[in-house]
Amino acid sequence: MLKSLRVRNLAVAENVSVEFGPGFNVITGETGAGKSILVGALALLLGERADKTLIRTGEELCSVEAVFELPDPREINGILEGLGLPPCEGGLLVFRRTIRATGGQILVNDSPVTLQALKQIGDALVDMHGPHDHQSLFRTDAQLAVLDAFGRCGREREAYAETYARIRDIERRKAELSMAEADLAQQVDLLEYRVREIEKAEIREGEEEEVRKEHLVRGNAQRILELAGHVAGALTEQEACAFNALVAAQRPMEELSRLLPAAAEWREEMAQLAARVQELGVSVAREAEAVEAEPARLEWLDQRMATYQKLQRKYGGTVAAVLETLETSRTRLKDLRTRAEQVAALDAEAAALRAELETRGLALRKKRAAAAGELGEAVTGELEFLGFPGSAFAVELSPRTPEADGMDHVEFGFAPNVGEAMRPLRLIASSGEISRLMLATKAVLAEHDRMPVLVFDEIDANLGGEMGHAVGRELAGVATRHQVICITHLPQVAAHGTLHHAVRKVVRDGRTFTQVDRLEEKARIEELARMLGSGDSRAALAHAVEMLARARRKTPR
Repeated sequence: MLKSLRVRNLAVAENVSVEFGPGFNVITGETGAGKSILVGALALLLGERADKTLIRTGEELCSVEAVFELPDPREINGILEGLGLPPCEGGLLVFRRTIRATGGQILVNDSPVTLQALKQIGDALVDMHGPHDHQSLFRTDAQLAVLDAFGRCGREREAYAETYARIRDIERRKAELSMAEADLAQQVDLLEYRVREIEKAEIREGEEEEVRKEHLVRGNAQRILELAGHVAGALTEQEACAFNALVAAQRPMEELSRLLPAAAEWREEMAQLAARVQELGVSVAREAEAVEAEPARLEWLDQRMATYQKLQRKYGGTVAAVLETLETSRTRLKDLRTRAEQVAALDAEAAALRAELETRGLALRKKRAAAAGELGEAVTGELEFLGFPGSAFAVELSPRTPEADGMDHVEFGFAPNVGEAMRPLRLIASSGEISRLMLATKAVLAEHDRMPVLVFDEIDANLGGEMGHAVGRELAGVATRHQVICITHLPQVAAHGTLHHAVRKVVRDGRTFTQVDRLEEKARIEELARMLGSGDSRAALAHAVEMLARARRKTPR
């Protein structure tokens, strides 16, 4: 669940913190108080693009932070691992996002992430519904997703999609092989030249570094001899060399060791130093003598380095990339030289896969057909509770050309009244009807949906009276299986919440601020009275008390 949300310098929200709880969380407040800022802040944390105009006037940056508490973080940890991020510690997942005029920063569990990664994680945590999101039910792809979620068709759909993707890959490979003869000859010539050029060079991993090191030595042979001579002379060959100095010090060291016991160890150490200096002088001289300029070898090294530089410049920047280019070019050349055989093999493979696709598509259709009737009955039952007695909801399936999501066309139909013909959902004009249809659908899917947090932003628009109570009970029912956060203008809905926050706009020192308060019983009654439109009148307060009592008497569906 969403444990907390903190907003700093976002529009009129200077420093706002909200603590949420399990179950049904309601947020109320007058129009313009800043309720939308909370939803906007959460949307930013779920991957929505930022706009620098969101930063509060006079500030350099704004920030939002959310903490999620996950009883079972395995699914999210799998996503985090795939993104190279640390797992949740103690089931806690922390999002932080900072927005500046010149850019921003996104952190998940204190590790930087991209906006795309943030959205991937957020899509597995929160399902957000705004006042216009119910229009997604008009789209057939969204309707198909609803049906598949209800019918638990995921395994069949994935199997079908896998086969479909393999067929598309074959079609792509066939397209690559299909070209005019002139283009084919040109492509073969290019590939043959590329393969010959790389093969002739006989390059290998590691050789370039070997060549570079040898070139460095042979190209500086004269200077190496000069420097080695200076070093050898200072160590062993000059009259005042280090070795002679150590030998000269040995006689007084022997006498010193007889007078000072500690000096016995020094004498031994001095003898070892003299031997090591002598060995070092010999090694320097020997290595220097082995260095030869060899003009012919140096020229070959120059050419070899040039070969590596040329190939890397043309084929990818690294030896590994050049070798990979060689292998892909060989494979492509083989394909083009045996184009007829390749196309025949691909056609045979595609034919087998199309038969497999048909089998998997029919299996998916069978499961969808069974789920369609059950979904229609379930949503119809919810709609009756939401004020549509005698209405009917249906899911109609019909065959279509195979696509990535199956071989079925889906159409949600709705008849709001007894005796009326079923009409496609997309032809319904009433926003109140669509809002309740969307809520009914979410209620039915709640048992199948593993999404931990559902956010509803004023989806109860254009409703009121008894329908408000019904919507409140429906949301409370959904909240028994998910954490629900709902922004509402309806006191009938707010009364069903298990936790109630009120958003207020205050003015201090000529600046406007948003304030969010968690309401206890007395303050909650007063807020419901305000929402009823009668302020703090006795009648409004009494009505608010009765509304809360009624909500608590009703067992969520």
